[in-house]
Amino acid sequence: MKKIVTLLLAMTLCASSAFAANAVRISMVYGGGGGGATTAASYNQDFVELFNASGAAINIGGWTIEYGSATGNWGSSAGNIFTFPANTLIQPCHYLLVALGTVSTNPVVPNVPSPDFSNTSTNMSGSNGKVALFNAVNSNLACGSELAGTLVDKMAYGTGNCPEVTATAALSTTTAAVRGGAGLNDTDNNSADFAVVATPAPRSAISAPNTSCLATPNASRTWGAIKTIYR
Repeated sequence: MKKIVTLLLAMTLCASSAFAANAVRISMVYGGGGGGATTAASYNQDFVELFNASGAAINIGGWTIEYGSATGNWGSSAGNIFTFPANTLIQPCHYLLVALGTVSTNPVVPNVPSPDFSNTSTNMSGSNGKVALFNAVNSNLACGSELAGTLVDKMAYGTGNCPEVTATAALSTTTAAVRGGAGLNDTDNNSADFAVVATPAPRSAISAPNTSCLATPNASRTWGAIKTIYR
């Protein structure tokens, strides 16, 4: 009996770990940072926001955010790859914010609020492109050639190729692609999961967590039966 219980617990823990890893996803993308001499902009830099939809902290140290032009490769240059430092944690139901691109000195354009990380080398397109989250570096690889088991999430906007099913609409210097449900919506279809939002409000590690994500689900009969053994 103990062996059976141990096996069931191990299976439960493995399933939880797998779910947790897949729960980290791209929740907001903005590529119009800085605008131009005659173009308004929402923020002085591009940014990518991540969300952890699981109930456990996840170590994303060594993971990468990689940008690709509309028809280009993932991480086509070193500047288009941001690698999270070792032991970077994204807390349960929380966000991480990575500011990207050249910092605009335009005094009327707001700064990206409280970014957790910054990579000024990655200059994204403000209208058409794609972003991916990998658990290992994928350097200058075409869509479909990603290293096996390393792609965690991806999204394309405008004419960007390699979307999940269908790309979301094109962006601008004042709009961002925002995942619905404050990061919870995930049907694996970019156009269904993301909406183009004006004057976006990016969230970072110090932002309030998603309270809907924190809601505790009812235990299943199987898990409840296992717990009774230890009461």
